[in-house]
Amino acid sequence: MSASTHWLATAAAQAVLERGGNAFDAATAGAFVLHVVEPHLNGPGGDMTGVFVAAKTPDSPQILMGQGPAPAGASIEHYTSLGLSTVPGAGALAAAVPGAVDAWLVLLRDHGTWALGEVLEFAIDLAEHGAPVLERVSAAIRSVSELFTEHWPTSAALWMPEGRPPAPGSLMRNPEYAAVLRGLLAAGTEAEGRTAQIEAARAEWKTGLVAQKAAEFATTPHRHSDGGDHAGVITMEDFTAFDAGYETPATVEFRGHTIAKTAAWGQGPMLLQVLKILEAYADADLDPGTERGAHLILEALKLALADRDAHYGHEDLDLDHLLSEAYVAARRELIAETASIEFRPGELPGRSTVLPPLEEAEQVSGGAGVGAGVGEPTVSRPGEQTVEATGETRGDTCHIDVVDRWGNMISATPSGGWLQSSPTIPGLGFCLGTRLQMTWLDERSPSRLEPGRRPRTTLSPTLVLKDGQPIIALGTPGGDQQDQWQLPMLLRMLVGGHSPQQAIDAPTLHTTSSPGSFWPRTWEPGGAVVEDRLGEEVISGLERRGHRITRAGNWSLGRLSCVTRDPATGRLSAAANPRGAQGYAAGR
Repeated sequence: MSASTHWLATAAAQAVLERGGNAFDAATAGAFVLHVVEPHLNGPGGDMTGVFVAAKTPDSPQILMGQGPAPAGASIEHYTSLGLSTVPGAGALAAAVPGAVDAWLVLLRDHGTWALGEVLEFAIDLAEHGAPVLERVSAAIRSVSELFTEHWPTSAALWMPEGRPPAPGSLMRNPEYAAVLRGLLAAGTEAEGRTAQIEAARAEWKTGLVAQKAAEFATTPHRHSDGGDHAGVITMEDFTAFDAGYETPATVEFRGHTIAKTAAWGQGPMLLQVLKILEAYADADLDPGTERGAHLILEALKLALADRDAHYGHEDLDLDHLLSEAYVAARRELIAETASIEFRPGELPGRSTVLPPLEEAEQVSGGAGVGAGVGEPTVSRPGEQTVEATGETRGDTCHIDVVDRWGNMISATPSGGWLQSSPTIPGLGFCLGTRLQMTWLDERSPSRLEPGRRPRTTLSPTLVLKDGQPIIALGTPGGDQQDQWQLPMLLRMLVGGHSPQQAIDAPTLHTTSSPGSFWPRTWEPGGAVVEDRLGEEVISGLERRGHRITRAGNWSLGRLSCVTRDPATGRLSAAANPRGAQGYAAGR
């Protein structure tokens, strides 16, 4: 079974499974397709996070870490010397070392079965011969067309080859990226065996044409989201020094299930904290479709997000303490019958709490939106105008889940390096990412900018196990909303008994009552965004409790997908998001 945010990625992954490949071959093939078909949402210059389990060790989930660090030249002193108070949201100064490609190659090397050429053939074919332009791709390019034309001519040349945004449904080609992938294959021509070929491709990516062109191009000053023209700081040595790899996930038990997430360099533990807070409530209290359930979810999310923003990023963060019964109980006591509009992180023993800047959107932009090419949330905040009115575009993310007949299972969230991140690098067909915008220019902050240090990422796929066996892999794009949208889905499945597709289809919600992880890092105290399908009674009840509600329409929040496996029968299933008519699930 395969499920993803784009039908062509699902199709590629499923084709691999049908031809005998395993889940890791399939997920890698689908991920490279996502670079081509959702370039406004991710790219080779970005990053990824995955959580997976191999059939031979079903009780030992692992994190696939594809988040690159800050370049060696990315110091707070350098950025503040440029007059910056925050890391820009677009432009090469915001670029962490690209980690996605290396991570997928490491996964394929260690857990896949196919040769690299077989895996990449789907992406190469689409890049060379064309993939249909999504309406959202056309809209994203249109919203930054002036930026491209006036300041980023290399992006205009690739994404507006006829001098205007491509029409929805037309074919979009990227021969330069196809050539990059063919170059990775050519590097392993003389190597013996699939492992040696993949290692040759990794070396080429980190020391060859890609690293050289990217580093050289970044030295040219170009427009950033702060309105200034700056050069980047990334070098070839930064590319060479990075190696993707594996880490042990953080886990909690909830209603007889083990939930596995990234550790504290990501936001994954936030979901674990929320589940621990909510586990003391009765099942009837945890229905997201009720006023009480929605209220409890929003209030628990605020508490966990406050901990994320105040504490996550410390190399030695004590997750055992954050997830302990005593700490969680104390946090739970803060939930009242009315909505909180305060930012309330907990205190950690032996560590001072450094609060992030707490600026409301209106204080920063007057409600008129922010600079072009920035951000990641899929929903504009209250008061922000449309992209057509402001030139603002917000990036997003992709997601893919795969499970195979043997029980291998993976959930992965590729992101960053979307076409509006920074200027397209000539000869490569893609741009650098902007993950460093999630860091602070404050030496005291656990999420500070520091050379060689990973930024705290929002990428947060999930794996669910029961009795030591993996049963669900799920995730969604959405920046700060990723774990927020996964939470109602998990509650509906693990507590409410919904099927995966029912849980994805059900109306959802999230809070904006925490500083955004993306430039310009603002928040809306007490804010909650809801789908109208929650119903007038529930929404009015939330408003009476003091939640500052933004109605987002009937089908607008979340791009969830998942795959499942029943260990007792081996039966597989998959589900995908209907919103936007783009996600797709397939299998047999």
